[in-house]
Amino acid sequence: MTSTHAETPQNQSGTPGAVDAAALKAAVDASFDVTLARLKDLVAVPGIAWSSFDPAELDRSAEAVAGLVRESGFSDVQILRCNKEDGSAGGPAVVASRPAAPGKATILLYAHHDVQPPGDRALWESEPFVAEERDGRLYGRGAADDKAGIMAHLAAFSAVSEVLGDRFGLGVTLFFEGEEEAGSPTFRTFLETHRELLRADVIVVADSSNWKVGVPALTTSLRGLVDGTFEVRVLGHAVHSGMFGGAVLDAPTVLARLIATLHDDAGNVAVPGLLAKDEAAVDLDEAQFRADASVLDGVRLAGTGTIASRLWTKPALSIIGIDAPAVDVASNTLLPAARAKFSLRLAPGQDPDAAMAAVEKHLSDNVPFGARLTFTPGERGNAFATDTASPAARIALWALGEAWGVPAVEMGIGGSIPFIADLTEAYPEVQILVTGVEDPDSRAHSANESLHIEDLRRAVLAEALMLAQLDASGLA
Repeated sequence: MTSTHAETPQNQSGTPGAVDAAALKAAVDASFDVTLARLKDLVAVPGIAWSSFDPAELDRSAEAVAGLVRESGFSDVQILRCNKEDGSAGGPAVVASRPAAPGKATILLYAHHDVQPPGDRALWESEPFVAEERDGRLYGRGAADDKAGIMAHLAAFSAVSEVLGDRFGLGVTLFFEGEEEAGSPTFRTFLETHRELLRADVIVVADSSNWKVGVPALTTSLRGLVDGTFEVRVLGHAVHSGMFGGAVLDAPTVLARLIATLHDDAGNVAVPGLLAKDEAAVDLDEAQFRADASVLDGVRLAGTGTIASRLWTKPALSIIGIDAPAVDVASNTLLPAARAKFSLRLAPGQDPDAAMAAVEKHLSDNVPFGARLTFTPGERGNAFATDTASPAARIALWALGEAWGVPAVEMGIGGSIPFIADLTEAYPEVQILVTGVEDPDSRAHSANESLHIEDLRRAVLAEALMLAQLDASGLA
């Protein structure tokens, strides 16, 4: 494994920034038991932003977070929300700020307090909303994704405030969203409504992962996303499979043949016009990847090129749903129509509109037997790439390396965080850094979600170092 290590950052005058790393570490360590206890308290609040869950718990989550923000030293704390397109209320966001001293930059620290539903309780080894320590990890829904991000921000801010006191002039804005796991339906409206309140020079999004336990990472790229549905129709209505089968193919079979054209024999996406790059700076161990992804013995991996590039810098197209009768209720009929939903992850640099058009053209060109095709576009979101030469990115890489004691890895993530594209559009000059406390075994969104406790301590220290160095650097 190769990695990138940043040298000790310098301020704009060219001299090393004055950061008392030992004092910051002592402050982080002294309060870490409290940090962990507060995280456990947050895990106990089942704040889920889905309409099928009790919204009162989401409000209780926001209130709990707002209370912790006030305890951290912020006096200007608000719980804000915007309405969705249908007029219903969006999730409650906690926003707090302290102004920058003259000549100092402002940093916005983002995380989200809402969580995924727990899913099947039988799959959990402990109660989802009761934080439990086992073997150096903290288990519970939201322990990693993303209540640990909130606690990393608050604990880091508190440590820097304690060490620097009145000398701490960096402006700090907290933005703890309350509907990220529901797709951030009001995020763009929220940005437009509170554009000046959230304006910053640097944004840190603490909602990603590290390379592995004991090795930090800065997420430098995220794939974009488009999705949609396509339907094939071959008959005006269902007919008897014995009376008419043989001369007409049923719609599910036609749909299957069309789906098969989306990949080549090696498993690469076969849609012309999609951007693909094989340029990941690091690679993943195949055996470890297979274990992390639970790939069954004998199943070959799809695609060509490095595993990292297949996950980070190349497109990935999945069929995530098919409408057809369930096997248990199937009758001997030729089905007239069948529908599928696709999800396409996009390489950084790919235009989502062009990708959507490419998928529609490919399906139209390849639909078999003259079946009628109906294509319905869905969501779309831009990819993201960090300028790792920016001053803030160099400071972040240095801070991560200092906190963990090993060089930080510049890594991509195969998933998408669509709201980051909204941030870059709203604030085109801002430097966005994507960090996190998760690791490959955190199992975010799954049963037995967890975080590595010592990596949380290191994440707090890394952010404290970063805040202190940004304060000393004169970046504005």
